[in-house]
Amino acid sequence: MNNQGRLIGLILSWFLPAFAYGAVDAPYVAGEFVVKLKPAVGAMSQQSMGTMMQSLDAEMKRVVSENSRTVVVKKTMLQQVDSVLEELKSHPMVEIAEPNYIYEASRTPDDAFLQDLWGLVNANKNNGGVDIDAEAAWDITTGSRDVVVAVIDTGVNYRDPDLRNNMWQNQAELNGQPGVDDDGNGYVDDIYGYDFANSDSDPMDDNDHGSHCAGTIGAQGNNGIGVVGVNWNVRIMALKFLKGQGGGTLEDALKAIDYATDKGVDIMNNSWGGGGYSENLKLAIERAEQAGILFVAAAGNNRNNNDSRPSYPASYQVPNVISVAAVDSRGRMASFSNYGRRSVHVAAPGVDILSTGVNGLKSLSGTSMASPHVAGVAALLLADAPGMNYQEIKARILGTSIPTNALRNKVSHGFINAYNALTNTLPPKNFDDPSQWDSRGESLSTDHPYLEDTNQSYTFRVPGASRVALHFDRFDLESGYDKVLFFDGSGNELGEMTGNHDDSYSPVASGDTIIVQFISDYSVNRYGFDVDRVHYDDEPRGDQWRSFRDPVSTAHPYENNLDEEVVFRQEGATEIRVKFSRFETEKNYDFVYFYDGSGHLLGKWDGNHDGEFSPTASGEQIILRIQSDYSVSRHGFDVEEVQYR
Repeated sequence: MNNQGRLIGLILSWFLPAFAYGAVDAPYVAGEFVVKLKPAVGAMSQQSMGTMMQSLDAEMKRVVSENSRTVVVKKTMLQQVDSVLEELKSHPMVEIAEPNYIYEASRTPDDAFLQDLWGLVNANKNNGGVDIDAEAAWDITTGSRDVVVAVIDTGVNYRDPDLRNNMWQNQAELNGQPGVDDDGNGYVDDIYGYDFANSDSDPMDDNDHGSHCAGTIGAQGNNGIGVVGVNWNVRIMALKFLKGQGGGTLEDALKAIDYATDKGVDIMNNSWGGGGYSENLKLAIERAEQAGILFVAAAGNNRNNNDSRPSYPASYQVPNVISVAAVDSRGRMASFSNYGRRSVHVAAPGVDILSTGVNGLKSLSGTSMASPHVAGVAALLLADAPGMNYQEIKARILGTSIPTNALRNKVSHGFINAYNALTNTLPPKNFDDPSQWDSRGESLSTDHPYLEDTNQSYTFRVPGASRVALHFDRFDLESGYDKVLFFDGSGNELGEMTGNHDDSYSPVASGDTIIVQFISDYSVNRYGFDVDRVHYDDEPRGDQWRSFRDPVSTAHPYENNLDEEVVFRQEGATEIRVKFSRFETEKNYDFVYFYDGSGHLLGKWDGNHDGEFSPTASGEQIILRIQSDYSVSRHGFDVEEVQYR
């Protein structure tokens, strides 16, 4: 959770369906079960359903969808839940039986004073900031009202001045008779969509979350008020299945998805989810896929590796799903964001995002805020090329996203870019990605499980290499307690890894040597790790170093309780570093951290490094951050020159 007082986006916790493992401990509506019947049931008449309920010894509560033969039934709670499920699933006419799960919201108070849409146009882009390149994209298209995006959420404030002109409207109901199902779809007066949470035709937002997502996708542009969405022009369908406090059921999620599918929307935005698996929900997404609809989903806000612990619906392996992580305004993975090198596709802006709400503008954070950026880019693509199918849209968004150091091992592709997607511009080769370097086989493993109270170092060296990194085939440590530290050949710390990082790379060490230090505590041992390859870069990197003088110094001595940054930049550089004429901090207490322009940690120094070069940053920028404690200040540092090539 964000402790700075901003709202973490309403990404819903839907726990693992424990009945698959013999018990049910996830929240669900007491006594209610979502049941999908087999095709042999035939027409779902009142008589046939009555007979069916008798054979199930259950009460028929509601029909979720006649097309998919899905109903909600109620069973006595005198039985154990796992026994009920076993009984239901053993019936010859039942295809799927699941508890009617409840989705719960996770949120904190917000800070609504942010006045910068950095995700679209970042004023600090030349100083380490990132955005989706919306300004360049808008020179090509600003969207189209022919594109319809369903926001499946807490509803949408369709009266908001930035949203009202971009709302989808059901023309048959708008121009029909009040109180009459004019289009015959089973819902009366569903003009803007439908409220499945309260079973009425008014999908007005009573939470902020859905309206916020809608504004990022399509707040009206060039109208002189409020904010602007990725699309200036689009149509937003409001489908409410989450109540004001942020709770919703599996039953209502299925209804919302099927409604959007039946109405033929182009894209669905799904800023909700968690950890549980539902076959019924997967089938609903597959029905959307068969209708040619893209399903964009938030990866989750639990700092979870979705590769090892899936978060649904983002983790369903259905071709139309795009799973989205969140980054901050400097391109760094958000502290709360779920990730997954194989299962999370891209990252998008998701920290301190300003957008529309129920009563004015709100600044929210979460993968919930990242997902609508991707849905918005998909809508821009359709506006520019109406003939694109969902496969082409997904491939374009993923293929033109930009791999960055900060996202390495975190997503399968990179940070989305609207201009690249519209122009089909592939990102340049990332020379910082170890997967594109040469490699050699290597075999190093801990015990499985590893031993407690371990503190052991291993050194890997590739003579002649300019950079090296390790590949872990498997990496599973007790998160937050057992860890691996990485150092270069000079002993500079590069970073650390803990938790699960299967099929991932270590930080990159400059030079031909990388040192691994494995530390475990006295309890809870997991698998450990297996190093299977060493990757190395031995290519010459451009011209010889050039330099310019940019003398920058701390105060001498530096102040206590200091936390400051200084940025050095050389336009067009592929590598950059600084030389210190003097460097002295209190060892083990005061540190200087080095980052590249993407916010990737290159190393941290303390003690004395007079006359030395900093770690080398790839790209145009290197950032120095000095942090001191409350006592004993030393000289500090003096930067003599900046070198680049």
